[in-house]
Amino acid sequence: MKGTSNGSPVTLASCSIQHPISKPFWCSLRFYGKSIPFGGNKEVAYSNSSTLGFLSSTQALADYATLIIDLKKNLSATDSPVVVFGGSYGGMLAAWFRMKYPHVAIGALASSAPILHFLDLVSPYAFTNVITQDYRSESEKCYQVIKGSWKEIEETANKEGGLEVLRKSFRICKNYISADAVQGWMSTALIYTAMTDYPTPSNFLNPLPAYPVRKMCEAIDKSGSGKDTFGKLYAAANIYYNYSGTATCFDLDDDSDPHGLGGWRWQACTEMIMPVGGSNEESIFPASEWKYEDRVSYCQFMFDLQPRPHWITTEFGGHNIKTVLKRSASNIIFFNGLRDPWSAGGVLKNISDTVIAIVAKQGAHHVDLRFSNKQDPQWLKDIRKQEINIISSWISQYYQYLTQ
Repeated sequence: MKGTSNGSPVTLASCSIQHPISKPFWCSLRFYGKSIPFGGNKEVAYSNSSTLGFLSSTQALADYATLIIDLKKNLSATDSPVVVFGGSYGGMLAAWFRMKYPHVAIGALASSAPILHFLDLVSPYAFTNVITQDYRSESEKCYQVIKGSWKEIEETANKEGGLEVLRKSFRICKNYISADAVQGWMSTALIYTAMTDYPTPSNFLNPLPAYPVRKMCEAIDKSGSGKDTFGKLYAAANIYYNYSGTATCFDLDDDSDPHGLGGWRWQACTEMIMPVGGSNEESIFPASEWKYEDRVSYCQFMFDLQPRPHWITTEFGGHNIKTVLKRSASNIIFFNGLRDPWSAGGVLKNISDTVIAIVAKQGAHHVDLRFSNKQDPQWLKDIRKQEINIISSWISQYYQYLTQ
């Protein structure tokens, strides 16, 4: 967050990335990172439904509104315009903040913000369809190897000594292994790599090279990976899990929460009912059906509560989004990269002259908000310039109104 003297812009940044199935990463949000209520005592804050009840998107937005108003007052900057920024869940909050608090923020940059990824708005297969296309666009052979591997993993696990074959093939630590765990481990690598398929090296979730999806497929396709399927898969997974080369084995029983993300389970059971994980016959993942009933069962087991499947669209909207935002919203930029699976639930077309969609065919998850790099491709530099120009016009217009 940055504040300046009276009359100068104040910017509020909310940064995040959301796990495709159940977990987000972000900073400066209630209950995450160091923003823990109840005196900073995480055990108390996460202890039961009464304390976790304060964890919601609506409450987070109210936090920001209160903070901005007080900050501007304390900085003697009451006339300073505020623009909010966010990526992923933070991008959703940025867009919703502009809609709910137009008197506090003059505009929002909502990057990779899947505000339409809710029930009755998006197919449960949309997310995995994008991932499938990411890998298939790099190599048909790569796609076919991965697609055929799930059955081979399961069949191997069911054979005598098969689990040890899997353990040795994938360098799994000796504490725990199962077919489902290996498949989940591999799926996570494929999903996260697709999300963070950046054009430059990154260390966002794990250390990764530039264009990591391409690197995964190259590892599968090249003969040096070995002729067996598991050897090829291990070479691909190693790109995501061990690009730094320091891992000696991979722990499938690691349930630690190093980023402090446990609260997302609560949000995924109370308001963020996002239909993600279904896979059709063409999918790179095993065919499966996303069922709301499965989410209900999980939430009853975890928290003894019933999800609110339509709360987000009731609170913030989503249905008939073009007509609604054209009538009621302004000064929002929605950025989406089409290699990002979350783009399936994003705003991909302009709503009006001031609610603008910027779409990058080569873009990944909120790549526009990443630090600039000398190796950034020209298309990314152009997008950032476009965003800056649009935001500059909002600020100029604000000052024109202020002096009238």
